[in-house]
Amino acid sequence: MIDYNSSVTRLNLVALFLLASPLLLMADSLLVLNKDDAAMVIIDPANGKIMATVPVGEGPHELVTDTAGKLAFASNYGTGPKPGSTISVIDLAAGREVHRVDVSPMKRPHGLYFADGKLYFTAEANKVIGRYDPVENRVDWILGTGQETTHMVMLSKDLHQIYTANISGNSISIFDLDPKRGWLQTVVPVGRGPEGFDVSPNGRELWAAQSQDGGVSIVDLRTKAVIGVFNAGTQRSNRLKFTPDGRRILISDITSGEVAVFDVVTRKELKRVSVGKNPEGILIVPDGSRAYVAVNGENFLAVIDLKKFEVVGRVEPGKGPDGIAWVGGGAGR
Repeated sequence: MIDYNSSVTRLNLVALFLLASPLLLMADSLLVLNKDDAAMVIIDPANGKIMATVPVGEGPHELVTDTAGKLAFASNYGTGPKPGSTISVIDLAAGREVHRVDVSPMKRPHGLYFADGKLYFTAEANKVIGRYDPVENRVDWILGTGQETTHMVMLSKDLHQIYTANISGNSISIFDLDPKRGWLQTVVPVGRGPEGFDVSPNGRELWAAQSQDGGVSIVDLRTKAVIGVFNAGTQRSNRLKFTPDGRRILISDITSGEVAVFDVVTRKELKRVSVGKNPEGILIVPDGSRAYVAVNGENFLAVIDLKKFEVVGRVEPGKGPDGIAWVGGGAGR
């Protein structure tokens, strides 16, 4: 008979559990979607080693995790001739896909945001936002935008506003939750091709990078109006991200192969960091010390030191990296 109260036995059981679940040994994990491989990889950021490879649907684009860091979600956008209509749900501890959710008739699922136990997603081909309940394993809500190419989605911290960037609509949608009438939309016209956007850490402003005219529009989220526009000088911007302290923004430029860094207060360019061919997704680690940039055209992630604004390393996750997510609260050193 095993004495489960024995301190030696308890230590042995813990050791066996950890050996059976190697992914749990990492305090921080880097998650990367590879479009060309149709897979998500789990990487130890301390050494760049791939710990697990998880097949997902065709043409995966965006990636987020739940609040607890137990599940990851990948939007399977599909390819040019074959629109996707699924979302992969991945158990991170097990390192495997547990559901491939069919969101039909919605097609081209893209932007993702997890809040209040639910996954919000856009469906570009249908001009809608959908919501998936991972507990019930079903889509439980759909909201139309009426805007062409509804691409990325975010929610406010209090869950009372929803934001989308609508590329072909040249607009930002702001939905306000009214207790009696539900979600009420304000369409804010911006420049040409708003694609990547982010909300300032204080929740007051939304900054949208315009992929077709090189501009950035700044939207006041209280008045729901554009309060500033500046020329970022990008040729085809893809993603825009605030640093955690709200002092800087990073913009990836697919055409130039650079990441542009701007001061938020002055809106002046601080530096352009050359990273390689077709930079797309940007992830800034929680402590703000560095950023990972998916260099899609050369199959690696560039690691940028955010104090020096220099490339200090690279990670090779697979073919066609794009969406990136992080599990943990540190910097993965």
